[in-house]
Amino acid sequence: MRTDIVILAAGQGSRMKSGLPKVLHKIAGKPMLEHVILAAQKVQNSGTIHVVVGHGADQVKAALPQYPVNWVEQTQQLGTGHAVAQALPGIEGADAVLVAYGDVPLIKSSTLKLLMEACHGKDLALLTATMADPSGLGRIVRNQMGNIQAIVEHKDASLEQLAIHEVNTGIMALPGHRIGIWLNNLSDSNAQQEYYLTDTVAMAVAEGTTVVHAQPEHLTEVKGVNSRIQLAELEREYQQQQAEQFMGAGVTLMDPARVDFRGNITLGQDVTIDINVVLEGDVTIGNNVVIESGCVIRNASIGEGSTIKAHSVLDNVVVAGHCDIGPFARLRPGTELANHVRVGNFVEIKKSAIGEGSKVNHLTYVGDAEVGANVNVGAGTVTCNYDGVNKHKTVISDGAFIGTNSSLVAPVTIGEGATTAAGSTITQDVPNNELGVGRGRQRNINGWRRPVKQF
Repeated sequence: MRTDIVILAAGQGSRMKSGLPKVLHKIAGKPMLEHVILAAQKVQNSGTIHVVVGHGADQVKAALPQYPVNWVEQTQQLGTGHAVAQALPGIEGADAVLVAYGDVPLIKSSTLKLLMEACHGKDLALLTATMADPSGLGRIVRNQMGNIQAIVEHKDASLEQLAIHEVNTGIMALPGHRIGIWLNNLSDSNAQQEYYLTDTVAMAVAEGTTVVHAQPEHLTEVKGVNSRIQLAELEREYQQQQAEQFMGAGVTLMDPARVDFRGNITLGQDVTIDINVVLEGDVTIGNNVVIESGCVIRNASIGEGSTIKAHSVLDNVVVAGHCDIGPFARLRPGTELANHVRVGNFVEIKKSAIGEGSKVNHLTYVGDAEVGANVNVGAGTVTCNYDGVNKHKTVISDGAFIGTNSSLVAPVTIGEGATTAAGSTITQDVPNNELGVGRGRQRNINGWRRPVKQF
């Protein structure tokens, strides 16, 4: 059965008070629309995903170029029925059409599948929800036998209908062979003067098509975003769901309310994460890793048994097993650490490979470097890799010892077992097992007097 999916994403979102189209505001680091597209892709069956855009259409399309969707433009926002109608040329021949919303980001693919199974390509299936406070939402009107007869929008509802607590979520699945006829017969004779997609329910009932329903497992799945307050509420709900999922798989979160997961995160067993940690992008963390408070880890792989100490930032890096990083370390893109590497406080490493067992303990910058195994890099060391035009490489071979406050002016190679004296500026290669000294000669001035402040 061919299933096409139409995602409505044309609204301006005026209550967001933003120049950014509403559907591009982010939940867990991804635009709301992207969450919906990802859920739709798991349901799609030999059909197409159509995204109806309007306000900021070019921005929306430019933000999500990686998805093979059919972009459809709604130049006038005349209601949900009108929006879906814009996609009619593309959905011709579909057995079923699922309609979802780009500002309802937490909808699960399992719920969408449940709705499609209820539709079977022949019935009209509604995703409904029962809410304690249904204010502002369309009510599900049933007959005495409990069969769905219509959806009445809040502004058009009678007092009796306003007392109904089962509401329309807006998400529905329609039979492909009827959707075109129903959409073409919609009217804007209502309080909003819009073409309501929900009016298709009454049409289906009038012609004898069965109207069925499904309900989500959690109400958060069908909550929409119309303001930044609602955006923040859904962010917290999403993070809570993620936290519960990871804790159920063997991860310790010291405070689940103070950890943010913003991407494709894979965590091993017995990982411990302290408060105020942010994991972004593609992050893979092995077993028995400890991440202390205040760390930001983005697009990184961390091997088992490693410890990331407080307030460290790892960005596009690969860390092998049993490493010790931080506190206050910054690993920039292109950094690769082998097993048992120690990177201490206030160390910055960029586009460099650090060999097994090496130590870069504190107050050091290593950039565009290849550091061998069992190297000790002293405090205050700087690889001077940039001449203002080009980046140059520093090679520090196995077993080398870099003295405190050394400046290694690239391109330069420090040989195996070589040492640089503390305070040296090294501008030439140091051969294996030799000592490189690059200091100015010290002289002491006899009789020198320290200046005295004049009052």
